[in-house]
Amino acid sequence: MNENLFASFITPTMMGLPVVVLIIMFPSMLFPSTTRLINNRLVSIQQWLIRMTAKQMMTIHNKKGQTWTLMLISLIMFIGSTNLLGLLPHSFTPTTQLSMNLGMAIPLWAGTVILGFRHKTKASLAHFLPQGTPLPLIPMLVIIETISLFIQPMALAVRLTANITAGHLLIHLIGGATLALMNISMTTAFITFVILVLLTVLEFAVALIQAYVFTLLVSLYLHDNA
Repeated sequence: MNENLFASFITPTMMGLPVVVLIIMFPSMLFPSTTRLINNRLVSIQQWLIRMTAKQMMTIHNKKGQTWTLMLISLIMFIGSTNLLGLLPHSFTPTTQLSMNLGMAIPLWAGTVILGFRHKTKASLAHFLPQGTPLPLIPMLVIIETISLFIQPMALAVRLTANITAGHLLIHLIGGATLALMNISMTTAFITFVILVLLTVLEFAVALIQAYVFTLLVSLYLHDNA
């Protein structure tokens, strides 16, 4: 069990070639577009959830910030569907890879920062030095605020990676313990199995919550700069 603990986090290959690109593209098939006048129930529910999420996240933005609506909605749909597909047995979760999460976080964060320096230069520079700061503390505060600014994309990526990875490891460990306890005590194994089921339900919620948190933080960075 210990040897295969991290096997699910290894990038899968087929004939020696990585298939992670195909895995990343697969969630887009779960959101079909329709040309019918009246949609079916599945498409109607998807469209209702998308409208509700967009309304909740983009209400605080001005017209310039609302131009990011399509990108942010696509982001939350991609992360949420990828996290949910990763809970299926013998599947691979791309969001457990820090490199991929950094690849999403850094360009989005850089876009919001560049947008802020381009359109709100004075306000963006003012974030580095709070009003009323004593003169001796100015150099230190500028350094601290600069470091905190550059830590933002790392915090986005690490938060998503850590939460998804921790959930997968817990499911793996408790599942292995349930199988081992079946030969020792069925009562204890049943209790462990109930815990495993509850943890799996919790992981479904975490998969959606982490997608929402990631997108919401990007939206807040955009609100501070747009």
